[in-house]
Amino acid sequence: MHCPFCGHEDSQVKDSRPAEDGSSIRRRRACPECAARFTTFERVQLREITVLKAGDKRQPFDRDKLIRSMQVALRKRPVALEQIEKTANAIVRQLESAGEAEMPSEQIGALVMQALARMDMVGYIRYASVYHDFSKPEDFDVFLREIQDLSHGRQAAA
Repeated sequence: MHCPFCGHEDSQVKDSRPAEDGSSIRRRRACPECAARFTTFERVQLREITVLKAGDKRQPFDRDKLIRSMQVALRKRPVALEQIEKTANAIVRQLESAGEAEMPSEQIGALVMQALARMDMVGYIRYASVYHDFSKPEDFDVFLREIQDLSHGRQAAA
């Protein structure tokens, strides 16, 4: 592993342990050249996933992009980064276990929407505004009415 500080080609592992959710290994490393310390994470990747975008564009799936989009939706909300990481890990596991090499971006977005709805409704609405490409205030109004209708339907069924 290259040192991120000085670029030295090797680093020494000082400590390894499972991350909190057990889906990755956390390694503390030290550079023998500049003595800087840094942390890396190692994850199992079952398969490469290609995201099918609009207009038949294809791009490699990027877990970090998934996390960033959730962080933007949940900015200044009472949701810990660890919860976002765990949710992202669960979404990635779902995608990998689906057995498909290519996944439509709409399907990935739907999984994120479901996860955000369980985590934080404000984050869910923020994400939905981008995902559904809201362009005017009425779009929010229609969407919020749909959410209220769904929640009232759940309460009546309970």
